[in-house]
Amino acid sequence: MPPGIIRRRLILSGTVQGVGFRYWAVREAAAFRIGGYVRNLPDGSVEAVLEGPAEEVEGYTGLLRQGPPYGRVRHVEVLTEEPRGGFASFDVKF
Repeated sequence: MPPGIIRRRLILSGTVQGVGFRYWAVREAAAFRIGGYVRNLPDGSVEAVLEGPAEEVEGYTGLLRQGPPYGRVRHVEVLTEEPRGGFASFDVKF
């Protein structure tokens, strides 16, 4: 793994399902040099896994905290994980 690459798992809760959050997240990720995925969880929250240069992951995390126009992020749990590689893009995972 190149130096400076980090991996974060975010669990976002609030009004995050049924508001286009996942597709908004994929569109917004294009401005960052990150890989990973976003998916809905059964409890109504959204999980996002991000991997890339630290400054890119941190910047994108800040954007996810804001959420899409019709959503409302009330809580974000951030977990740090070991980078694993393997992401060629940022996608919706079903």
